[in-house]
Amino acid sequence: MTSASDDRAPRITRRRFTGLAGLTALAAAGCGGGGEGGGTGEGGPAALRFAWWGNADRAADTQRAIEAFQAANPGTTVAGEWADFTGYFDRLATNVAANDAPDVITLGGAYPREYGDRGALLDLSEVADALPLDRIDRAALSNGEFSGVQYGVPTGVNTYCVVVNPVLFEQAGLALPDDGTWTWEDFERIAGELSTASPEGTYGAVDPTTADALDLFSRQRGEGLYTPDGGLAISAATLEEWWTTTLRMSRAGATPPASLTTELLADAAPEQTLMGRGLAAMMLGWSNTLPALRAASAQPLQLLRAPGESAGQPGMWLQASQLYSISSRTEHPEEAARLVDFLVNTPEAGRIVKADRGIPTNPDVLEAVLPEFDDDQRAQAEFIARVTPVVGDALVIGPVGSTETRGVVERLNADVLFGQSAPAAAAGSFLDQVGAAIGA
Repeated sequence: MTSASDDRAPRITRRRFTGLAGLTALAAAGCGGGGEGGGTGEGGPAALRFAWWGNADRAADTQRAIEAFQAANPGTTVAGEWADFTGYFDRLATNVAANDAPDVITLGGAYPREYGDRGALLDLSEVADALPLDRIDRAALSNGEFSGVQYGVPTGVNTYCVVVNPVLFEQAGLALPDDGTWTWEDFERIAGELSTASPEGTYGAVDPTTADALDLFSRQRGEGLYTPDGGLAISAATLEEWWTTTLRMSRAGATPPASLTTELLADAAPEQTLMGRGLAAMMLGWSNTLPALRAASAQPLQLLRAPGESAGQPGMWLQASQLYSISSRTEHPEEAARLVDFLVNTPEAGRIVKADRGIPTNPDVLEAVLPEFDDDQRAQAEFIARVTPVVGDALVIGPVGSTETRGVVERLNADVLFGQSAPAAAAGSFLDQVGAAIGA
């Protein structure tokens, strides 16, 4: 699911609730983009390919949306292609390199900028008549704009926040924190108190270190991970402060030991996470992970603002859960644009997809689907509505090479937690490795 969110692709996000291994087609059609012909050209039949990542439920819903689009657009057929997150982007990279990219491509995080800078994505101003963007939330729309060019349209919006299990708080005799005032010091203290008052094997918090968490933490300090011109913005002092805190939490038992934290990276399925297993009271993550985590844990999980939001400038942001982009090599740009328009701007598609790809950013679509939301989807929508007035500025999306950041963070975090690298040394290594990856 994925945000990340990210680029940067956190292990359990809007981008990675999958559990699938294969790539499959959902409808038979020819190759519409960059390769052998997919139709007779403008005004004639068009065969499009539409690629996304996700699980079987998402695939079924997306196929229903495809069928609705085809019914409304006779003469245009759409073949769906999907995979888990890693398999999806590996396949996409191969297809783009072979000039065989799908016509409509789902992206996230830094990928739109990377592919856009390499000329692989269509400037959406070229298809503005078929894809109007005036009803899309501007903050979310900025996630797909780079160097003044709109390369992607948000599928929906979510935010990075804290998922909490109120049952574990109650069992530990603790009240939920006030997310309008709490600090990172409060987060550390509360995590420790929860662990102390909980059975062995249950933790106050999951280790919070991800690229997205570092972005949030550094934004609260006026930095962020990247500068608008493609450099590094986060400081060594901020990185050292972060890892000093998380190392202290791990050693105190407020978060899991290093061995368990690194072991959990191998399987991001919600039912395998500590939160999904009911073994952690707090976890930083994306707001649209709530339904899958609630289902896995069978607990009434809730969403809170991140710690530290009221202490300085806000670090939370609204982010496109995913982005729909169009291949620059498509033979059918108008038809591809109409498919994207149908997916993001029509209540008909909204009622099918609902909140699976984030909370709709077109207010007309949101108004139409809100009565059909279940409790989990409504909780997400209410949380987004509550934090929208107080989130920070739009995120600076990483430059080309920044998709390496997630792996760098995971490796260095393991080194810190296992005592193989001091926080200050890890901070320096982060700046060196990520700087080299993005050419800073």
